[in-house]
Amino acid sequence: MTDKNKSMGRFRRGAGLLAAALFCTWLLAGCATFDDFIKGLDDEETEEVVRIGIFEPMSGEDKEAGALEIQGIELAHELYPEALGKPVELFYADNRSDVTVAEDAAKELAADRVAAVLGSYTSTLSLVGGDVFEEHAIPAVGITCTNPLVTKINPYYARVCFVDSFQGNAAAKYVYECLKQTQAVVLREADNDYASAMAQQFSDKLSSLTGDPQAVVLTAEYEKGAQDFTKQLEQIRSGGVKIVYFPSEMKDALAVMKAAEGMGLTFIGTDKWDRDEFLEQGGSAVEGAAFTAIYDADTQLTDMSAEFLDAYAEKYGSDKTPESAVALGFDAYLVAREAINRAGTALSGGAIMAEMTKIKELPGATGLITLNSDGDPIKPVAINTVSGGAFTHAYTAEPVWGQ
Repeated sequence: MTDKNKSMGRFRRGAGLLAAALFCTWLLAGCATFDDFIKGLDDEETEEVVRIGIFEPMSGEDKEAGALEIQGIELAHELYPEALGKPVELFYADNRSDVTVAEDAAKELAADRVAAVLGSYTSTLSLVGGDVFEEHAIPAVGITCTNPLVTKINPYYARVCFVDSFQGNAAAKYVYECLKQTQAVVLREADNDYASAMAQQFSDKLSSLTGDPQAVVLTAEYEKGAQDFTKQLEQIRSGGVKIVYFPSEMKDALAVMKAAEGMGLTFIGTDKWDRDEFLEQGGSAVEGAAFTAIYDADTQLTDMSAEFLDAYAEKYGSDKTPESAVALGFDAYLVAREAINRAGTALSGGAIMAEMTKIKELPGATGLITLNSDGDPIKPVAINTVSGGAFTHAYTAEPVWGQ
């Protein structure tokens, strides 16, 4: 046996005796269990690395969208692989795009004793996981989950994307300030909470801007899964108003705009249209459409934005443009890392969350990141249009907090 092996053997025996002594002392004191003892050892192990959990749909219908968020997280991790001077290790939990699975996936990350969690795609999955994260005092950072309830009802959830209400407000400001229009119609899916909330925000804001409580002259509805939109489009055309606010999924937007091509309508939607597939599948039917964009690579750049774009181009090709979810995933990692560094520990979720809500003007891929006391970001909202078969920045709505 070499001297090195002998030394290691003495070290292990010494460590074992020390552990046994500590265990006996704890038992004699009457204030600990074997589980407490093991947890104490786990604390020491955890200090060797900083654990960050990824709570995303890696299978199921939302798999592709979840992959975009993960892509951004992993890119940021490659550039900034340490926190507190220690390696950051990523722990993955697949919520399978399923609310019945999401709770167990969140519990997996709690069992892994991560310092913070990133995700999930869709607000519904984030809300389900959020109950677990709050119970275990684990800070979580939403990436593209825009429902206000994600942060409003959970003191351990923050986010890097704007809330839904910002989208409705921004769209109304675009109609009034950029298009110089004072009237609009709303088209939405019936019994859809997301569409209803967005439409209400748009209507309230346009009425406020114009001073006209009837600024939205018509609300046309269709049933989920509808294939024929002739009735709704005839309602809109007969009213003579050309601006249509349409807070819908991309699939419905494409079907409606193809049916409405040539009618001279201008459709305005949400970040759900901010996908390359919208251009590819929509073709000429989506020309002139506008939507609120979570991220615009051509505006509001910081030094970190440039670093993100350079790293993305190097990894995926200079001809590729990152989608919003990638940039926001990148920023979510930066926010979690910054909060951990400021807290000076990866073992106190309360301390990490307290520091997270104090972040002001942290340079990120999507611009400067400032979080309010609820964990929501204060940031402008870009409006992009489709022009010549490409996305083009048209307008930026600055936030007015407290209104």
